[in-house]
Amino acid sequence: MIRVAAVGDIHLGPGSAGTLRPAFESLHEQADLLLLAGDLTRHGTAEEGEVVAGEVAGLGIPVVAVLGNHDYQSDQEAEVAAALDRVGVTVLEGEGTVLNIRGARVGVAGTKGFGGGFAGRSGGEFGEPEMKDFIRYTRRCADGLRKSLTMLAEADCAVRIALTHYAPVPDTLAGEPLEIYPFLGSYLLAEAVDEGGADLAVHGHAHMGTEHGMTSEGVRVRNVAQPVIGRAFAVYHLPVHAGGAAAGGRGGVKAGADAVGAH
Repeated sequence: MIRVAAVGDIHLGPGSAGTLRPAFESLHEQADLLLLAGDLTRHGTAEEGEVVAGEVAGLGIPVVAVLGNHDYQSDQEAEVAAALDRVGVTVLEGEGTVLNIRGARVGVAGTKGFGGGFAGRSGGEFGEPEMKDFIRYTRRCADGLRKSLTMLAEADCAVRIALTHYAPVPDTLAGEPLEIYPFLGSYLLAEAVDEGGADLAVHGHAHMGTEHGMTSEGVRVRNVAQPVIGRAFAVYHLPVHAGGAAAGGRGGVKAGADAVGAH
């Protein structure tokens, strides 16, 4: 089994240094991998990025992240990502990474994603250019996720995880006002997960949502926004499929329960 720790929407700022570090200090005893599902900062400044980096530096396990909408607020998302990169965090956007964990290939495909809504109540590429751009951006994010998951399968990963900030399904939004669902996620992300194939999909963003959900093809989805899980991180256990050992990668892949149980 691969133990995957995950959390999103930690919203750290200059006064938050050290708040999560005590919980993370023993993380290597509980998990093999940490996923950060976006909204790591409050306003997306370089200074806040350094605070996040300090919380997750040197944990003794791989850390993989995507950014969230808050991390884009100050147009310094590149600086936030660079701060994380300097402490060894792999930040994904339309890419995948393959990790060697206990001799098995574990692949993570990541994108921030975007909104648009869900089947029967979604936006479309019709009308004003602004509306077309909105949905096309979501589609580009979903296409990157699909391609990355497919490449991870071709890289013979024994476990594949989809990591996003925006939600791929409405199940994990239960508790949020229905009126804002289109701004919390998109069915295009779920289509990408189902077509690309994954053992688990992890996201954040919906603070008033629900932890557990599922795509139409049976991929388990978990909302790990910290206000939802109510703790520093959640841990999920994923079975290792036959085949796949020793890390590798190819183009589009960064080198580097219920079948899913949680505690």
